[in-house]
Amino acid sequence: MNIEKKLIYDPIIGRYLNLEIKGKNHRVYIEEAGTGIPLVCLHTAGSDTRQYRAIMCDPEILKHFRVIAFDMPRHGKSSPPAGWQTSEYRLTSRDYVDQITAVVDALELDNPVVMGCSIGGRIVLNLALECPERFGALIGLQSGAHVDPYYDLQWLHRPDVHGGEVCAGIVSGLIGPHAPEADRWETLWHYMQSGPGIFKGDLYFYKVDGDLRDRVAEIDTGRCPLYLLTGRYDYSSTPEDTIELARSVKGSKMTLMSGLGHFPMSEDPAAFLAYLKPVLDEIRNKRIAAA
Repeated sequence: MNIEKKLIYDPIIGRYLNLEIKGKNHRVYIEEAGTGIPLVCLHTAGSDTRQYRAIMCDPEILKHFRVIAFDMPRHGKSSPPAGWQTSEYRLTSRDYVDQITAVVDALELDNPVVMGCSIGGRIVLNLALECPERFGALIGLQSGAHVDPYYDLQWLHRPDVHGGEVCAGIVSGLIGPHAPEADRWETLWHYMQSGPGIFKGDLYFYKVDGDLRDRVAEIDTGRCPLYLLTGRYDYSSTPEDTIELARSVKGSKMTLMSGLGHFPMSEDPAAFLAYLKPVLDEIRNKRIAAA
């Protein structure tokens, strides 16, 4: 007897976007799902778009938001540009902003919301400072204006150790203690797959180049709203870091998320969505009222 088997697909569509960034040709891997207000999601250092799987599969969000996530060059399915082997990878704030705006321009997104975590939570502050008029709102997850190095970065790129396992080991303590086991290990798996030297290169931006302590007070939330969501269990970008950031940025809105750590969207998606959805509802209602 032939029994018809029903195939179950996620609503996510993935494809490559060919574009030029800083004079070099790139094939950037992009995933998206849903319709409505563009919501661009930025992954953490050394990881990729898979961190936002739960958001891109949530039917309530997809009714009103076109959720878009892309692998930064050298991350996930986005290969490095030709000639990558001739120089050391070091992400700068200028590089990062250029990548984001290149994707936004190529997709012709109108006033998108941009949400980033960790390094993504830092770069949204640069967007708020440099080009706030281009965005409908900015959401920083685990955001802080600066992070002091608290481990030896040389361990992240050595020939005598397994780089991916070291990266996963370093971030494992940043995951909240209540994270479901499957989600915890999926988050770590993404780090185990990072390319050689990529996590270290991303942290150059996070810990050296991207220090914004002297500039964040200049952010004008009247030009672009800024929402800050931070898990309480995080010793990298700590709750105190976000509290200090919120104090410096007049008009920003901050929420501390109980039980969550440095990777809220992937380590415990259900708990995170309970905090994110009210923010997205507020953004959508404001846009409707302004229309």
